[in-house]
Amino acid sequence: MLLNTCGARDVDALPSGQPAVPYFCQWESAHLAGSFIRKEMPLADDPAWRTSGAREVEEYARWANHVCGMACLKMVLAARSGQIHPTLELARRSVPFGAYTDRDGEIKGLIYAPFVRFVSEEFGLDAQVHVGLDTVALPAVLERADYFMASVHPDIRQTDRLPATKGGHLVLVTRATATSVTFHNPSGEVGSQADVELPLTVFDGFFAGRGIAILPGGKP
Repeated sequence: MLLNTCGARDVDALPSGQPAVPYFCQWESAHLAGSFIRKEMPLADDPAWRTSGAREVEEYARWANHVCGMACLKMVLAARSGQIHPTLELARRSVPFGAYTDRDGEIKGLIYAPFVRFVSEEFGLDAQVHVGLDTVALPAVLERADYFMASVHPDIRQTDRLPATKGGHLVLVTRATATSVTFHNPSGEVGSQADVELPLTVFDGFFAGRGIAILPGGKP
């Protein structure tokens, strides 16, 4: 069993027998996610910001809204090896590969192809970019992959209304069947963070048809 840190909790083993995937929020204080989403609390007031690996609170406040992909990677690495890598440390390590750009004060990313190179060279992970993917194809993807980082609209945390566009946020899909998708949402509010299960048809309303498959094998 993995030790919990702020913002993390363990989950049950997956039906496929894969290691359990601990949940990590992209904000260090997972219980405050709703306050950050609604801008009721500034990111600089996150009491747990130091556990992110940020060198100062200003760095944390600049990056925390952009690291959903690093939170997904953090979950995968914790499931594979039991090691918990601070989210901002992962982001800093990925920048030289081009997984993010930080120019003129604007952070852009996650950029898929450089991310695949980053996780291969730094962690020995085998990963594959998918684009133009129909939602109904996700079960087939998960038959070949351990996990899938899916691009979805961030409003997937509240499915009572469909967004006008798709994509812009990454969630970690751990299971997909012909009828449903199960995922960890790095920007979910309490109650919609870990092991969220949605009908495939509902997930389709948010899924942009692209993402990154984390394949079996590679280094632990």
